[in-house]
Amino acid sequence: MRVGVFDSGVGGLSVLKSVLEARLFADIIYYGDTARVPYGPKDKATIEHFALEALEFFKPYKIEMLLVACNTVSSLALEVMRAHSSIPIVGVIESGILAITQQFKDKHTPILVLGTRATIASGQYAQQLHAHGYINVHSLATGLFVPLIEEGVLEGDLLQACMQHYFQAIEHAPAAIILGCTHFPFIAPSLQRYFQERFKCSCILVHSGDAIVHHLQESHRLTPLTAPPQVRFFASGDVNALCIQAEAWLGSALYPSCQNA
Repeated sequence: MRVGVFDSGVGGLSVLKSVLEARLFADIIYYGDTARVPYGPKDKATIEHFALEALEFFKPYKIEMLLVACNTVSSLALEVMRAHSSIPIVGVIESGILAITQQFKDKHTPILVLGTRATIASGQYAQQLHAHGYINVHSLATGLFVPLIEEGVLEGDLLQACMQHYFQAIEHAPAAIILGCTHFPFIAPSLQRYFQERFKCSCILVHSGDAIVHHLQESHRLTPLTAPPQVRFFASGDVNALCIQAEAWLGSALYPSCQNA
């Protein structure tokens, strides 16, 4: 199966990493709309427009499934994409919700959702969790993490100050933290350490990439292939920058073929 992975930029590489490790697809086309990132501060109509343009980009490659790695697109434009396409389109939000429902049966479980401004403002995570009966859900826009991560600030005093800025008002430890932005898994160890040191207990981080792989295995009955997948990278902006980030975040074993969209 040939699958497309769409993200607003480089954050979707965290989802791609999980998909690569799971070996569910033979051929992967990754497209990052790096010329117009970030999507988080943009309005719904603009994000829908960009999402439909991404569908047009993938058409010549005849993909059989599309994974929307961007939480912002998943929260605001997934339905319009599905209305304009005949292939299965899987978003990270429904996958994250599935992960929560399978890991936490207690509906009083304290859950913290982190994401960009647009993702949090959409209310999609909170609404879907409430629909499943979870009553202790808190959402927090933490968009400053995105530029820090893209600058390679994955730990240290600057990130610590940013976490303190966002989390100082939190009074009780969450049992689960949904990483509602695909950049955030890259600072997962720092987030885990912050909450462990502050509240003296550990919490489960729900990773978009791992969640979407589990969703594909559960809902689409996909099983691992023996051979590693082929990956091609495309970008609306500087594809070389995307490929450099891919090698840094995915490991030296990956040697992608990079092309401009």
